[in-house]
Amino acid sequence: MKPARRAWLLALAALPVAGRGANSAQPATPNDDRPRRDRVLQFPRDHGAHLGARTEWWYITGWLGTESQPMGGFQVTFFRSRTGVAQGHPSRFAARQLLFAHAAVTVLGGDGNPAPVHLHDQRIERWNGDPQAPLAAAATDTARVHIGHWRLALEGERWTSRIPAADFSLDLDMARTQPLLLQGDAGFSRKGPDEAVADQYASHYVTEPQLAVRARVGVQGRTVPATQGRAWMDHEWSEELLHPEAVGWDWIGINLLDGGALTAFRLRRSDGTALWGGGSQRGASGPARAFAPNEVRFEPLRRWRSPATGVSWPVEWRVNTPAGRHVVRALADAQELDSRASIGALYWEGLSELLDETGRRVGLGYLELTGYGSALRI
Repeated sequence: MKPARRAWLLALAALPVAGRGANSAQPATPNDDRPRRDRVLQFPRDHGAHLGARTEWWYITGWLGTESQPMGGFQVTFFRSRTGVAQGHPSRFAARQLLFAHAAVTVLGGDGNPAPVHLHDQRIERWNGDPQAPLAAAATDTARVHIGHWRLALEGERWTSRIPAADFSLDLDMARTQPLLLQGDAGFSRKGPDEAVADQYASHYVTEPQLAVRARVGVQGRTVPATQGRAWMDHEWSEELLHPEAVGWDWIGINLLDGGALTAFRLRRSDGTALWGGGSQRGASGPARAFAPNEVRFEPLRRWRSPATGVSWPVEWRVNTPAGRHVVRALADAQELDSRASIGALYWEGLSELLDETGRRVGLGYLELTGYGSALRI
C-alpha cells in the first residue's frame, strides 16, 4: 500500500489543508515514533497516531453472517503519512501530514444476488497536525481518526466506525473478546533481512483479533440482512516499511473458527521469491507464537485476471506455517481496489476462507496482495 511519489505530490498540491483556522499545532519530532526494538508499547496511547513516524495505518476487516454461511465482508482502513513538508514551520496552514481512507464491502452471491458485489470508496485530506481540525484529524492519545464524516475510533473496549460512502454505508460496533496480540517481538515486527538496519525496515504492529461485530450495512440503497460477525484490527506504524529489494507483499489475517488467530506474510522480490516473512499463531487462550522468516511459505494455486486493470492476482494459495498446512481461498475473485485516486496504487484485498488439509473450513478473514500491477515505491 505504498503510493508513487508523484501521486502523493499531486494530491498534496490539489487539496485544501484540514485544520485551517484552528490553533497552530506543534510540529512532530521525527525521531520520537520511529520503530525500535527496545520500545515498550503503552496503551491506550499507542493506539493513537505516531506523528513522528513516516507511515501509519489502522485497518479493520471482517465478515458478517455465520461461520458456515458468511454473507459478506468489509474493510475500513485509515492511513496517515508524514509529508516531510514544512516540518518545524510555525504556520497553522502547513500540511505536515496526509490522511486518507479506504472502505470496501463485499456481498457474496445468494439471497437474491446472482453474483458477488464488491464496492469501494476512498477519501484524502491534507492535515496540519492539529488534533481538533474539523476536516480531518488523528488523535495521539488513543485511536480516533476521521476524514469528514468517515470515522474510526476506540471507545473503551469497543471499536466503532461510521462510513457513509457513495454506494454503501457501514455502521460498525466491534467489541473486544481477547487481549491485544503484539506481533513479532513484543510488537516490533521486522520487515527485512539486514540486521544492521533492522530498526529502519520494521514496524510496530498490534493486532486485535476476534472482535465481536454488530453492524448495519447498506449497499446500493438496500440493507444487508446480516448484522453480526467477526472482525480483525491491525495497527502499524513505520519509517520505511517496504525494504528496497521488495516489490510488494502477500498477507493473511484469519480469525480461526476455534477462537484462535493466524497471521502470515511474506515480502516479495521482483522475481517472485520471498525476501522476508513472518506472522504468528495464537489459540483462543494462551500466548502467541511468532514465526521465523524461514517458517512461512506461500505457494500460489490459482490466479484471477482483473478485466478492469489487466492485473493477474493469485487469489488461492497454499500457506505453510508452524500452525500447519492450509489453503487460503478467496470467496469472491473480484475484490481488487483501485486506490490510484488516493495512495496511487492498485491492490487486492478480499474476504477469504482458510481450509485445513482435509478441505474443511477452519477460519475466515482477509487476504491482501500488493505489488502485482507494479512495484510499490515511495
